[in-house]
Amino acid sequence: MTTAVAAPFRFFPLQVVRTRRLGPSLARVTFAGDDLRAFHSDGRDQSLSLFLPHPGQSEPAVPLEQGDGWWQAWRELPDDVRAVMRSYTLRALRRDAGGDTAEIDVDFVLHGVEPGAALEAGPAARWAAAATAGDRVLLLGPAIADNRAIRFRPPEDTDLVVIWGDETAVPAACAIVESLPAGTRARVWLEVPHAEDVQDLATAADAEITWLVRDTADGPEATLATLREARLPDAEHPYVWIAGESGCVKSLRRHFVRERGIDRRRVTFVGYWRRGLTEEQLREQG
Repeated sequence: MTTAVAAPFRFFPLQVVRTRRLGPSLARVTFAGDDLRAFHSDGRDQSLSLFLPHPGQSEPAVPLEQGDGWWQAWRELPDDVRAVMRSYTLRALRRDAGGDTAEIDVDFVLHGVEPGAALEAGPAARWAAAATAGDRVLLLGPAIADNRAIRFRPPEDTDLVVIWGDETAVPAACAIVESLPAGTRARVWLEVPHAEDVQDLATAADAEITWLVRDTADGPEATLATLREARLPDAEHPYVWIAGESGCVKSLRRHFVRERGIDRRRVTFVGYWRRGLTEEQLREQG
């Protein structure tokens, strides 16, 4: 069953096909479903909403039978019944030659799952760490390739792409870097908790990629100091994409606009999470 939401988005029932650990902090889950033939996206930082079941549930509880009223009906379900909703970005979309079947990859951050972790794992991290083939989820995603949940949109005259992202933005950032065409100059900083989280990226672009392994004591100030010290190639029309923890993203945006003089209209910034808040609390703050 599918339910129209707000075009160009719709629900896609999916099942886990396989999982792969990318490092201590990251896991890749591959999903498939018959309806994915209607999934379309031209974006490399395509935003998605995943609805996950609670332990003991065979599928996520989302009242699709309510039609356009599903959102309010979902919010009114008991906490231990209502499906867990989390926002993610698309890591990869693959179709067969005929386009009849497809798979998507979503990379999960496993905060709190690592042995001896200081933070308690959230429901999505726990689900991803234990996911196995056949597990069922519900995806709210795009049915139109060019949609408003795509943020990476460099202007045509861009002569330098600058990217920063923490581990929550690494999937989108990696997909972006891999998609950059030959001749594109790019300077990229990706921040992860552990050296084992570093990934090999293949790109045709002239990309200088720096992986930053974050010390447990590091915060936004350390990230800002690193970027302040960085030398960027001369460029008349740079474009900046920064995503991750909201406080850090705001500091970096101020740096690029005020300190480096980059036109704010050429700086895309996205707060994927906020330190000390769950996604539910962040959503309530609007």
